[in-house]
Amino acid sequence: MPICKVLVAGDTALVVDFGDRVDLQVSAKVLSLARRLNELRIVGVNEIVPTIRSLSIYYEPLNLSTVALQERVLELTQDLQTSEISGRTWQLPVCYDAALAPDLSDVADHSGLSQSQVIELHSGVTYHVYMLGFLPGLAYLGDVPDELALPRRENPRPRIPAGSVGIAANMTCVYPMDTPCGWHLVGRSPVPLWDLSRETGTLLAAGDKVKFKPLSLREYERGLSRARSAVRQVHPAIENAV
Repeated sequence: MPICKVLVAGDTALVVDFGDRVDLQVSAKVLSLARRLNELRIVGVNEIVPTIRSLSIYYEPLNLSTVALQERVLELTQDLQTSEISGRTWQLPVCYDAALAPDLSDVADHSGLSQSQVIELHSGVTYHVYMLGFLPGLAYLGDVPDELALPRRENPRPRIPAGSVGIAANMTCVYPMDTPCGWHLVGRSPVPLWDLSRETGTLLAAGDKVKFKPLSLREYERGLSRARSAVRQVHPAIENAV
């Protein structure tokens, strides 16, 4: 039985669909196929974009036929190795002070927890980057503890500041720029997730791991330049010691 569906998306793209849920095993299949295709460097394939449960493959039909690419993808999924997802591990500072967390009190009330318990739960998880999307550099991080999994706000905000940390359903994210937003805001990070001085622009990538480190308001206000230096990539073996 095939582990995926290969769907035609217009005349220059295929979508390889692995399921209908947010799940680490599904993500592992998506990222494994993406890694395999990147390694093969198939002539005609222009871009490979992983999402939560599928992989989009953009190609040049003058160099690679749809049928040939479909057959190659199905062949690769026959013996797809879904070993532990390998990616970088990051520690990002987040200030959970009420001045920067307009929904922290509401999240606490809805979850039946104190604000300090919400902070402890939210910052106590090592999150998986399922995908990037919606905005340049915006990473969808899961999975939020069940106690904090809330539906989106009934009334979205027309504009929130860059760095805002939001929660919706079983996901959390750090918004890389000012944007409208319907998620619950529980903090703010000084770290720029989108910066054109970087080679790729974005800090995070699908398959990475992220852990939040609580930051005081005073530390946040000392200046973004100093706070940005607090972001660092850590080796998974020492992650729990950080």
